[in-house]
Amino acid sequence: MGWKKAVIAAGVGFAAGYVTKQQLDRYQHITPEKALKNVKETFKKHGPISGSWIYMKPETIEKNGLQYNAYRGGVTRNIDGQNKQYEFFADTETGAVIDVIESV
Repeated sequence: MGWKKAVIAAGVGFAAGYVTKQQLDRYQHITPEKALKNVKETFKKHGPISGSWIYMKPETIEKNGLQYNAYRGGVTRNIDGQNKQYEFFADTETGAVIDVIESV
């Protein structure tokens, strides 16, 4: 009888772990580090970057009449010997770039 209870307990534990993982994957947002990595990869397609940063706390922004939860960050690029800074907003759910503004 002891091994049957152990098999049942293991099965229940596995099922509970599986369901919990599925729920976490569904509702988990992208980390700020992952969002920054995505943004840097996007910027690198157009040339090298020399620096980057990101705020860890998301904020709500409005773009084209829609509200997003976004991470704010920045990227510095060296273009023609001059550093140019860009501020970006990355979606907390997907990491996609919502907006980019060139800083002056």
